[in-house]
Amino acid sequence: MTTIDRVPNVTFKTRVRDESVPGPNPYRWQDLTTDEIFKGKKVVVFSLPGAFTPTCSSNHLPRYEELYEEFKALGVDQIICVSVNDAFVMFQWGKQIGAKNVFLLPDGNGDFTSGMGMLVDKSNLGFGKRSWRYSMLVNDGNVEKIFSEPNFGDNCPIDPFEVSDADTMLAYLKGTESAGVSSPRLEFVG
Repeated sequence: MTTIDRVPNVTFKTRVRDESVPGPNPYRWQDLTTDEIFKGKKVVVFSLPGAFTPTCSSNHLPRYEELYEEFKALGVDQIICVSVNDAFVMFQWGKQIGAKNVFLLPDGNGDFTSGMGMLVDKSNLGFGKRSWRYSMLVNDGNVEKIFSEPNFGDNCPIDPFEVSDADTMLAYLKGTESAGVSSPRLEFVG
């Protein structure tokens, strides 16, 4: 894992709703650059190994959703969840979880994750290359604070979830101590 001062300059392949697209699937491809996402904004980013996985689905994403208004009250413009998954998977996961506030950003090729120094091999789980679990506060493209889970490395036999949670980031923004990871918000069946 490396230390980084700015988010990497990449282009994300996303899909957005567009009513001008005919048929039952009214979506079109839209490229989003890191400048478009981060320039002039205060953004909380959290990254996780994969959509539809236990901790990510039961706690990581749902808790950021739950605390969204508290983040906004502290001057956060946007909360973004990054995962090395494609746009279709991220859309369906968000739909299943009921994500309405957190922007699910697909990093299908792992370009952003690699540029962050957070791309790890999870072949021991059959995942291939994925993101290490972390969260960060980004101000105008500059990384102000990063919380990276312990034991960073390829084929880690565990999935630590101790510091990249919503409560730890919220406590940091408030200038207080975190009470630790909250209990799961949703039941995961999979």
